[in-house]
Amino acid sequence: MKMIRAVVRPEAADMISDGLAEAGFSSLTKIPVFGRGKQKGITVGSVHYDELPKTMLLMVVQDQDVDEVVGQIKGKAHTGNFGDGKIFVTSVEKTFTIRTGSTEL
Repeated sequence: MKMIRAVVRPEAADMISDGLAEAGFSSLTKIPVFGRGKQKGITVGSVHYDELPKTMLLMVVQDQDVDEVVGQIKGKAHTGNFGDGKIFVTSVEKTFTIRTGSTEL
C-alpha cells in the first residue's frame, strides 16, 4: 500500500476529489493548510504573502493504483503556473481500523 499526499490549490481540490470518486477512489481526507514553495510566497504590488492557502489530500491506495491516482490528481490540478502543487508517495507498512480492530499489512 502507498500513501499519497497531494498539496494543491484550494480551488482545484473539489474537482480532484470528484474526479477520483468517478474513477472509483472515494476514500480521501481533505485538510486546509498553508505553506510556500520554491518561490517563497508571492508578492502582489507592495504586499508580500509569505504563506499561501493550499489543500492537502491524503489517500492510501493499493500499489497498482498509484499511477492512476497520481494521473488523476495531476490532470485536474495542472494550470501550468507556479503553485499548482506537489504530490508525495510513501510506503504504508500497516493500517488499523479502530472500530473493528482489524489490521491490514
